[in-house]
Amino acid sequence: MYCKQFILTIILSAFCGLLLNAQPYDKSVHTDPEIIRGFMDKRFGMFIHWGPVSLRGTEIGWSRGREVSKEDYDNLYKEFNPVLFDANDWVKAAKDAGMKYLTITARHHDGFSLWPSKFTEYDIAATPYKKDIVGALAKACKKADIEFCIYYSVLDWYHPDYPIHSAADQTIDPKADMDRYIMFMKNQLKELITRYDPYMLWFDGDWEKPWTNEMGRDIYAYLKELKPDLIVNNRLSNVGGGKRRTDDSMVGDYDTPEQKVGKLDMNVPWESCFTLSSQWAWKPNDNIKSLDQCLDILSKTSGGNGNLLLNVGPMPDGRIEARQVTRLQEIGQWLKNNGDAVYNTFGGPYEPTDHYASTRKGNKIYLHVLNTDTATIELKKIPGRKIQSAAVLGGKQVNIIERDEHLLVQLPSSGQSGLNYIIELTLDGDAESIPVIR
Repeated sequence: MYCKQFILTIILSAFCGLLLNAQPYDKSVHTDPEIIRGFMDKRFGMFIHWGPVSLRGTEIGWSRGREVSKEDYDNLYKEFNPVLFDANDWVKAAKDAGMKYLTITARHHDGFSLWPSKFTEYDIAATPYKKDIVGALAKACKKADIEFCIYYSVLDWYHPDYPIHSAADQTIDPKADMDRYIMFMKNQLKELITRYDPYMLWFDGDWEKPWTNEMGRDIYAYLKELKPDLIVNNRLSNVGGGKRRTDDSMVGDYDTPEQKVGKLDMNVPWESCFTLSSQWAWKPNDNIKSLDQCLDILSKTSGGNGNLLLNVGPMPDGRIEARQVTRLQEIGQWLKNNGDAVYNTFGGPYEPTDHYASTRKGNKIYLHVLNTDTATIELKKIPGRKIQSAAVLGGKQVNIIERDEHLLVQLPSSGQSGLNYIIELTLDGDAESIPVIR
C-alpha cells in the first residue's frame, strides 16, 4: 500500500529536503491581526467529520481497534462509494444555517485522505467512488462565498512511519521514522494548499508523545512560507500532557476549546467546536441537540468573543441527514432576525451566564436572553455610559430601572416563542471600549 509513498518520500527527502525544511519558528510570522479579526467576525462555521468509517456508524478514528477491528476499519475504503454526495448540497446547508465557513476532515487520525494524494494510496482515489471530495467542496464553497477550511491530523495511526498505530495501544514502533513522517506531512500539506487554497487549516492530534512543540513550530513556519495569510489553529502545540499555549508563544493563531464554550477573552481569539449529534462521525439514530441548545451555545460563544464550529456527520451515501439539515435551517432562520447581535461583534462587556450573554458593536450592546422564563435580568451599571434606549431587536421597547449600582431590565412577557431573543441597548457612547464587567 505504501510502496509509492516510500519511494516518493525518499526521493524528495534526498533532493528537496532543504526546500521543505522551514526556518525556525519566528513569532513575527504570525498571521496578520486584521486577518484574524476578519475570521472572528464570521462567528459561525460548519465542521464536517466524514470518511469510510460512516459505513459502520462508529466514531471516526477512535473506533479503530475498538468497536471496529483494525483490519475491518482499514479496509472500509474498498466499499466507500458515496454516490449521493453533492458538495453544493452540503454548502447550501451551511449557507442556510447562517454559517460563514466550512471545515472538512481531509485527513483524520485514521490516516485516510479524502482527496487524491500523490503521497499515499490510502485515499479517495482508491475507493469505488474515486472523485475528489475536498476539491468538490473547495469549488462549491467558492461559488457560495463560504470560506473553505481543511482539518488535518498530525497523528496517523495507519502510517508506518508514525510511531503509534492504535489509540488503544501507545507502544512506540521502533521501525517508525518521524523525520520521514514529517516529510510526508509537509508534502501533503503543500498539496492541499497549492491545490485548494484553504482559508484556514484546523490541526488536531497533537497530544501523543511522538509529536513535539518544536515539530509544531517547524510546521507552522513552513505553512507561513507557503501562504503567509493562512489561518492556523493552535493544535500544532504540545508543551506536555497535550496542553496548548494560549499566550504570546502559542503555536498557531487561535485557541480551540472542544465540546465546551470558551471563557470571555478579549485578547486571545478562540473557537469552540461542538457536535450537533453525540459523536463527530455519523451514527444511526443518534441524538441531536435541540434548537434551544444550539442557540444557547451560539449566543454564549459570541458573548465570550469566540466563534462556534458546529459539526455534522454525513451518512455513508454522502447525504447529511434531513433532520440535521432542518436543525441547521432553524438556526439560520433565527440568525436572519438576530444576526446583527452575532456577526461582526465583540463579546461582552458582560460575562455570559446561564440566563444571558452579551455582544457589542459601535454604540450598542446586544443582550442575548437565554432564560426566556424570567421576567427581569439584573446587570451591573455600565461604567461611563448611559442607556439612551432599550428594545427587543426589531420589536417593542423595554423598560430599564436603575437601582443603586445595578440595572433591572424588564423583559417582555410574551411573543418570543420560547427561543432566545435579543434586547438592543443603545448607549450615549462607544460600547466596544467598555472594560469587561465581571
